[in-house]
Amino acid sequence: MGKRIVILGSTGSVGAAAVRVVRRLGPEFEVVGLASGGGRPGLLAEQVAQCGCRTVVVADPGRLAELRALVPAGCRVEAGPNALCSLAAASDADMILCAMPDARALDPVLAAVRARKNVALATKEVLVMAGELVMAEAGRCGVRILPVDSEHSAIFQCLQGHRLRDVRRLILTASGGPFRKTPGQALERVTPEQALAHPTWRMGVKVTVESACLLNKGLELIEACRLFSVPSSAVDVVVHPQSIVHSMIEFVDGGVLAQLGMPDMAMPIQYALTWPERRSGVVSRLDLVALGRLEFEALDENRFPALRLARSALEAGGTMTAVFNAATEIGVESFLAGKVTLPGISRLVQAVMERCVAESADSIRAVQAADYNARRVARELVATGAVR
Repeated sequence: MGKRIVILGSTGSVGAAAVRVVRRLGPEFEVVGLASGGGRPGLLAEQVAQCGCRTVVVADPGRLAELRALVPAGCRVEAGPNALCSLAAASDADMILCAMPDARALDPVLAAVRARKNVALATKEVLVMAGELVMAEAGRCGVRILPVDSEHSAIFQCLQGHRLRDVRRLILTASGGPFRKTPGQALERVTPEQALAHPTWRMGVKVTVESACLLNKGLELIEACRLFSVPSSAVDVVVHPQSIVHSMIEFVDGGVLAQLGMPDMAMPIQYALTWPERRSGVVSRLDLVALGRLEFEALDENRFPALRLARSALEAGGTMTAVFNAATEIGVESFLAGKVTLPGISRLVQAVMERCVAESADSIRAVQAADYNARRVARELVATGAVR
């Protein structure tokens, strides 16, 4: 059951973990292509040497010469969005793992799907922006979108061998982030450094900030609805600070199945790559006795309104989830630049949604136009100080 794999976003936290997982799985699994945004050319060149892959792409053409000077001889080096799509659709790959951290992943994921390759997807923005289109295209081309997010992987694992019609609801778990107990007014004074200190997960900057204000759960709620074809009313979120129960499903008869494991992205990465089989684990085994107990609590939507906004975007339909995603990205960017507070990210998302109209999301062009417009509106709101 060997596989030839292309990893997009290989220098980020999930992508780098994916490189390590593939190498540990043995010679049947081979990395044939790597891509990154361009911010860490030294690491990318090191990964090329470790994997012996034949093609590498850097999204930023300005880093092309630097990367060419670093990679081993015989490796083809290309740059730009078109090169990313070509790599994703490469004929010598069986599947791609996409860990690019934002909306730029949409085009290469679609290129892979249209080339009839399974996609192990860690980039939730793809399905938040254009989930109905992507899933429909995957169905038309006869390929699978395999979730790599730990929560969606957990649900996917729990659903194996079960019928979706027998499921009453999906239950996503949330760690609660570093400010689970922080009073609302104190959230206004949170610094980027504090927001980046996640208590249980080691993730990229963008997703760590999103986790701090729980906008990541809003994105994940939308992603779950798209992946599993369920309405938002069938998806609940509970806070679980230990991050051991990665998510659950509740059946119509009241039974609940949960997937447990250490908080390590290597597990869902490996499952996506080896599915429908399982291999010896690459993470520490779970010691329930040492753990002692598991805690669950309700999410406070007054302090963290992200779920309400995500459900509103789903109810509006069409391009509104693309608007939600675009505003989130600009909000995180603005928070890191000191232009809005941490709660201001959610306020910005709400303000952008109120100013944008949900159009039909019947084409990628329509989705991308909504994305562009929402970013423009968000930047204007931040620049004028209308949202803080």
